[in-house]
Amino acid sequence: MSTFHKATAWPTRDFGFMESAVVAGDGFGLPEIDYQDFFENGGIGLHIVDGAGRILHANKAELNLLGYEAPDYVGRDIASFHIDEHAINDILARLARGEAVERYPARLRARDGSIKHVEVSSSGHFENGQLVHSRCFTVDVTRLKSAELAVNQNEDRFHQILDALPVAVYTTDARGIITYCNRAAVELAGREPRIGQDQWCVTFRLFTVDGEELPHDQCPMAIALKENRPVRNVEAIAQRPDCSFFPFLPFPTPLRDEHGNLVGAVNMLLDLTDRKRGEDAVQHLSAIVESSFDAIVSKDLDGFIKSWNKGAERLFGYTPPEAVGRHVTMLIPPDHHDEEPRILERLRRGERLDSYETIRQRKNGTLVPVSLTISPVRDAAGRIVGASKIARDITAAKESEHRIRMLMREVNHRVKNQYSVILSMIRETNKRSESPDVFEKQVRERIMALSRSHDLLISADWKGATLSDLILAQAKSFGREDAITMAGPPVTLSPHAVQYLGIAFHELCTNSAKYGVLSGNRGIIAVTWGIAGGQDSQTFKLTWAEQDGPAIKSIGNNGFGSVVLNRVTPRALSGTAELTYGANDVLWTLEAPAFFVEASLFNDERGTEPLDA
Repeated sequence: MSTFHKATAWPTRDFGFMESAVVAGDGFGLPEIDYQDFFENGGIGLHIVDGAGRILHANKAELNLLGYEAPDYVGRDIASFHIDEHAINDILARLARGEAVERYPARLRARDGSIKHVEVSSSGHFENGQLVHSRCFTVDVTRLKSAELAVNQNEDRFHQILDALPVAVYTTDARGIITYCNRAAVELAGREPRIGQDQWCVTFRLFTVDGEELPHDQCPMAIALKENRPVRNVEAIAQRPDCSFFPFLPFPTPLRDEHGNLVGAVNMLLDLTDRKRGEDAVQHLSAIVESSFDAIVSKDLDGFIKSWNKGAERLFGYTPPEAVGRHVTMLIPPDHHDEEPRILERLRRGERLDSYETIRQRKNGTLVPVSLTISPVRDAAGRIVGASKIARDITAAKESEHRIRMLMREVNHRVKNQYSVILSMIRETNKRSESPDVFEKQVRERIMALSRSHDLLISADWKGATLSDLILAQAKSFGREDAITMAGPPVTLSPHAVQYLGIAFHELCTNSAKYGVLSGNRGIIAVTWGIAGGQDSQTFKLTWAEQDGPAIKSIGNNGFGSVVLNRVTPRALSGTAELTYGANDVLWTLEAPAFFVEASLFNDERGTEPLDA
């Protein structure tokens, strides 16, 4: 067995170099290898620095790279040749920690003042835990950087060239996100794609040649990226936002970097519109039209129907044999017949009608609101020979608009009522307040009481609130809700009744918290109600009775609470009320027509009773 002998070329402690570094042959005729000659005359720059960053040695490639002679380079601080101070400091710090540096990008200043872009790979030699020196290989990548700069500088020119091409071209990244699209692609697709957001395709919608909708993530471009291969000979049909269609042939091709890694793709779209002739194109487009949910109808310039799809049959009720050949006025109500001549005149001028809302008539005579998109149809010579019409049923949209308008009127009515109540409340509270602080406190509490009633209405879409929920909502902020008992049939109050009974319950709770049951730990409040009388004249009766509580002080005939309980609330509900009190009890009774109390019978057109009535 052969034996290898090795003489190393490590620097000595005074940082000189041994004169030779030789490995003997293996006994089979191989020549000796002079490693010192290999490193001194190799094509990669090599320099050795001590632990403080002073250059100890540099080979010829290193010196040639920067244009220095050895005396002008060796012995100097390596940082003095680096343009980026943070880069060399980071390299030296890593080496001092015992880390190896691999292909670290840096910039060096040559003797002639030029800048060299390099990649530094280095490792350290340690003795007794201290960095003695490090060996650094310097690879010149200046040409590569220059090439990258040239590519970046030429990018605008490249885009200008692509924009000038009459063929649709766009590019994506590896995920399929569109990074560039030329003007021809924008014009072909009929839309401006969102660069950096849209994925896979510049087109609006896609279909197979059989008329089936093709999801964007299954299009040829998506397949090319997912499978990392070009896709050829797969035709498709695209729909523009204006509902027009065009057949095309895509040429998606993956793009790879210098390492063969997928970085994106480029796609060229060849418009087949002019190439598709005859029955084949008619069948493909017919399948798409037939699959549309919207009504699509074509007519000639005299107004006679030439084609009729399933969507038109569903919308208007006529079968194709019943519609084709007849005049389009069969769909137009008599009071709208003047529309058709104006539409035909605009079509003859080549105009397009977008989102034209009107009324059309079904076979059974019922009227339907529709949104029409009408486009001129041209022959191969570009002459206008007819029109295509897309009709969409907008009944649901019109009903929604009507509901929104009704809701806005209702909101306006409710807000005005609330303003009126609040203004009256402020005015009446101001008349009876002893000081600004008392006024502020009472107004705040009463507005909060209105707010609690309003919250109940909002949670029920303003349809009303139950009587028990209203009582508890107003009593909750005073505590001792357990002292209140309630008995009566389920009653859902109208929004009008909720607001005024809410104010009354707040005043009763306020008085009770000051002088009555809610102010101590004894007594109960019994609230009972019922509805009596016949179907046409039912009467709502309610009693609030405080019993066995502390000694009651007079509410006062001129106080705000007295006004609300004796006049405002009963008048707002077209009823009557009585407030009485004894030594230890308070009794408030209310009678009103159920028509003004229950939500199911409530008339929303009633006005608001002012609080100072």
